[in-house]
Amino acid sequence: MSEQTTQSQRRVVVVGAGMAGVQTAVALREQGFGGTVTLIGAEPHQPYDRPPLSKAVLLGKSEGSAFDVDFEALGIELLLGREALGVRPDDHELDTEAGPVPYDVLVLATGAEPVRLPGAEGVPGVHLLRTLDDAERLRPVLARQHDIVVVGAGWIGAEFATAAREAGCSVTVVEAADRPLAGALPAEVAAPMAAWYEDAGAVLRTHARVERVEPGEVVLDDGSRLPAGAVVVGIGARPATGWLTGSGIELGAHHEIVADAYLRTSAPDVHAVGDCASFPSGRYGERLLVHHWDNALQGPRTVAANIIAAATGAPPAVYDPVPYFWSEQFGRFVQYAGHHTSADTTLWRGDPSGPSWSVCWLRETRLIALLAVGRPRDLAQGRRLIEAATPMDPALLADPTRPLKAATA
Repeated sequence: MSEQTTQSQRRVVVVGAGMAGVQTAVALREQGFGGTVTLIGAEPHQPYDRPPLSKAVLLGKSEGSAFDVDFEALGIELLLGREALGVRPDDHELDTEAGPVPYDVLVLATGAEPVRLPGAEGVPGVHLLRTLDDAERLRPVLARQHDIVVVGAGWIGAEFATAAREAGCSVTVVEAADRPLAGALPAEVAAPMAAWYEDAGAVLRTHARVERVEPGEVVLDDGSRLPAGAVVVGIGARPATGWLTGSGIELGAHHEIVADAYLRTSAPDVHAVGDCASFPSGRYGERLLVHHWDNALQGPRTVAANIIAAATGAPPAVYDPVPYFWSEQFGRFVQYAGHHTSADTTLWRGDPSGPSWSVCWLRETRLIALLAVGRPRDLAQGRRLIEAATPMDPALLADPTRPLKAATA
């Protein structure tokens, strides 16, 4: 049997119809894969992009955010409204609520699911913001200009608070930690962001834990009560992998799928990509679990290349990106590239009380991460410098008037 015939008869099944799943299916076709491609999604909607949910869709400026992909023209079979229930790697079968689906190659791209607030499930007026249905349920809440309590001052909490203030709602954000973005950024970097809430007319309460949610109000652990026509929970997300229990596919400390440097799982012919999977980074010397849009855009190209490589005998491609994400909050465009935990030097560019500034993290003399607030040129140049591992001159780097690319050693 010829290589071409073999490839044309292979069946690739992709589980998860978010960014990572859609991009995997599209990348397979773009890279010349000739076999069958089936994309399975749990939601009934046409596959859609998530970032607009906390912005344009939520505020009624857009009805939806469906991907601009002609699945039929690409020969991609869509099976929507079909939840995956399990994988049997030995049989090369995916179990779904509509019955088993055979595969030659399986790609797991089920993303992450929001962490729920204990004791708040089933209480009227408590919302999550993860899906299109969530955004559509919240849109009339904002239109009625309710008092809103946001639980969690992370990225999604800040973005929702921004939209709620824009809609004219009264907003209180409660955060158990001592600062916003406590899980994402060092204290000295996140500290200036606390003032953004007050500037936007929102109240930020740190060191505040929710004791319980009652109809119409939130009770904190210090006994104080906050009026709440609606409560939006944004306390993080975890990989959506509970359905893989018993499959034999290795999961990590955060219940994520453990992928190798080629985004392959511990099971033969099963790959994993996006928010549900961690991968070893040679660049940073540790395993990364990246819950951001750019990872779900970039990883699928490697998965598609490696599926094709396995059929042709070509060497597989390593996935080792510079992580990147952005957030729009309180009138500011915040961008981050890299991974800062192993840095030995932190440098500021500009005044963090001002409208635009950056933070650079170095390991020895090399830039390994950068946060840019209102300085997109810093981000664009910094990302390239991180990728190239270019030695930097710290004195030049700290000068905000000097382009980053002109601050090399």
